[in-house]
Amino acid sequence: MSQLPIADPSVVRAHARVLVRQYRGQLTRMLTLYGLAAVMALVPAWIVGRITNSAVSHQLTSSRISWYVGGLFVSSLAYAGLSFLARRRSYILGESVFAQLREEFLASVLALPLVDVERAGTGDLLSRTTNDIEALSRTVRFAVPEWLVALVQAVLTLVAMLLVSPVAAIASLVSLPLLFFSTRRYLHYATPGYMRERMSYASMSGTVSETAEGARTIDAHRLGPRQQKRVDANIRESFYSEMYTLLMRLVWFPTVETAFAIAVATTLGWSGWLALHHHISIAAATTVTLYVVQINDPIDRIVSWLDELQIGQTSLARLVGVSVVHDDRPTEGAEPANEVITVDNVHYAYRSGHDVLRGVSLTIQPGERLAIVGPSGAGKSTLGRLLAGIDAPRSGSVKVGDVALSTMPLAMLRRHVALVTQEHHIFIGTVRENLALAKPAATDHEIERALDAVDALDWVSALPEGLRTELGTTGHQITPGQAQQLALARLVLTDPHTLVLDEATALLDPRAARHLERSLSAVLEGRTVIAIAHRLHTAHDADRVCVVVDGRIAELGTHEELVALKGEYASLWQSWRNEGPPAP
Repeated sequence: MSQLPIADPSVVRAHARVLVRQYRGQLTRMLTLYGLAAVMALVPAWIVGRITNSAVSHQLTSSRISWYVGGLFVSSLAYAGLSFLARRRSYILGESVFAQLREEFLASVLALPLVDVERAGTGDLLSRTTNDIEALSRTVRFAVPEWLVALVQAVLTLVAMLLVSPVAAIASLVSLPLLFFSTRRYLHYATPGYMRERMSYASMSGTVSETAEGARTIDAHRLGPRQQKRVDANIRESFYSEMYTLLMRLVWFPTVETAFAIAVATTLGWSGWLALHHHISIAAATTVTLYVVQINDPIDRIVSWLDELQIGQTSLARLVGVSVVHDDRPTEGAEPANEVITVDNVHYAYRSGHDVLRGVSLTIQPGERLAIVGPSGAGKSTLGRLLAGIDAPRSGSVKVGDVALSTMPLAMLRRHVALVTQEHHIFIGTVRENLALAKPAATDHEIERALDAVDALDWVSALPEGLRTELGTTGHQITPGQAQQLALARLVLTDPHTLVLDEATALLDPRAARHLERSLSAVLEGRTVIAIAHRLHTAHDADRVCVVVDGRIAELGTHEELVALKGEYASLWQSWRNEGPPAP
């Protein structure tokens, strides 16, 4: 199973530059406020230096102490006020940027071709919509603003040190080589390390979700031990990937702390020696030393948030990677000349060299009801996907009229062909909102007619608020069968000319399914219906039956013709009715 692509670093940087340009004004105002706050934070160290100098020279008077205390009070108050305003702006900016990124990602996900989603599996997409979104949220809301603020504070503090005494400040640079090379080495290994970590999350999420969803199938086929091994392998990979990134941090963080300690000790010793030999004043020595202690905090935050920025960069690459997947379908195209569907010598493979369909040819006339039957794994659902235009054949063609379904614009395709499977989804919202997804302009009367067509009007009317009843995880709970009826009601509202029903009534009991199919039959009169079914009463009612065996069409004809033929279909029919094998 392949994964969705991950954006290249150049694409991520380009995306970040676009965001910076969009929010340039807000970013500038935020950094300006933080810069002013950083200047106010420099005042106390300067005042302490002046107090020390005055005390050493015996010039410390009551009036000077009053002025110094007043300066400390005003600068502290200004720092608190400016920091509050700056932090408020940074939170607003972070929320705005994250909201845009989240909306862009959602739009990219909704625009993904279905075939790419299915090939990637739910685990990868689930990991990106949960783990990566959460990681990016922390990065955008906290890491980026804090890192930029710390950078501004560090630069301003360094400038202040140089203005007070360049000779004394130079000692603080002794730790820069250690910081530079250790950080460079860390960044070199961090990106692939965090990428591996995120990919391990995706694999583990996919395996766990598939195991949970298919628990009954796994149990029925006694696949528990094999699935347990897969889960264990995913957990092991996740464990080792996290241990790798943890080891990087365990090496890097102590190195950074050691560099800070060296900088403070060196500056204190050097500036003290300079003051002792009267090269600088005691005030300058005190101020520079305090600035070195003070600069450790923003540098520590710069270094610490780099770790979070690496995680955010990795998550952003995975989220932006979804946007680089484009649907190759054109946005415009000519309408087909007619509604005849032709399948001409089609071969299809999910994996290269392993064809699921082999040389399939078929013509379906408008208004015909075709049932596709066959043993499990024969290729029935794959043929249905090709007939619905979801996938393109490896060779051959599937056309409606003179237009290939796989190249038809999506909006046009859905006017002609719609696919309904036994998979369905109920969104958080009212019954009406769930159905209006198929036709936003539908009236209540049209929605009620669609519900009546699928035998759902009675139970929907009995809901606490009827069509206005909230459904979904936070609303009124409905059964899987009822959810499938709503999915079929959406189909009735969509009103395509051709419908592909892939076990669309599988979740209903046989009697309810039979009644529903008869109701649908009346509503869908005149439309082409292609039904992929295991319940052979669907085939009994069809105009023709197509029997697929091992990726090929083994038999094609009416129910009576195929039963009389005493071949594959007759065997399936008698097995289904528990009549035993046909007579030779």
